[in-house]
Amino acid sequence: MSRALDHRLRRILGSEQDFIEHVDGMAKLMTLFARLPVPPDPVGLFPDYDRLKHEFISSIDDGDPDLLEESFLNLYCHVHGHEAPYTVEERRRVDETGGYWCHAGGISPLLRAADHIGPDTVSGDFGAGNGLQGLLFQKLYPHRLAIQIEISSRMIEAGRHLQSWLDIPSGRVKWIVGDVLDASAKGMDFIYMYRPVRPDGEGGEFYRKFAKELSGTGNAVVIFSIADCLRHYLGVEFSIFYSDGHLTCFQRK
Repeated sequence: MSRALDHRLRRILGSEQDFIEHVDGMAKLMTLFARLPVPPDPVGLFPDYDRLKHEFISSIDDGDPDLLEESFLNLYCHVHGHEAPYTVEERRRVDETGGYWCHAGGISPLLRAADHIGPDTVSGDFGAGNGLQGLLFQKLYPHRLAIQIEISSRMIEAGRHLQSWLDIPSGRVKWIVGDVLDASAKGMDFIYMYRPVRPDGEGGEFYRKFAKELSGTGNAVVIFSIADCLRHYLGVEFSIFYSDGHLTCFQRK
């Protein structure tokens, strides 16, 4: 059944020019979501899951690539948990530092990461929310360790349940409850972030420290940055190899 579904999705996606470059990755990701059961929901993040899943499955039967993409993105964003259950203090801290409120980073980073994550990779997500993006990196491209850094303890609670939902071994994910301003990038080979803080005040100091840490290591590092604030902080050893105005990708030269 999985193979038949994958074949049908490839056929639908392959009929649309926009998807041709990433047909394999899109089909694999959509097949995963189509086959997954209802996710555990300990903090009430997914009230519309059943409806959105039904619309996604119906769009596969319909065969319209635009409808398929729209319904899938709606489902993905819902599971991403954009209505984050922050405490008053956590919300105050995120507002104070200018972080984004759990916006979904989108499918493009998931597809473009294929060539940059290998079995020995240590990945990191700064401001992980419920961890869906980092968990999908781990599910699609199994690697040594995914480090998830998030200030909301309830979002991490939800993320631990999503890890089980995706059948990812416990030793493949490290959850850190804490302020990204206190987090370190040392030891990471692949880093994902959706503008975790505003680039001034404490935020500016975070980016300076982040860049200094990476400059002090000799290992190959790839950074996927959404709503990028890094380019003015990283040293000359880093170059941009992809940018579309939303996602900016850096690598050490």
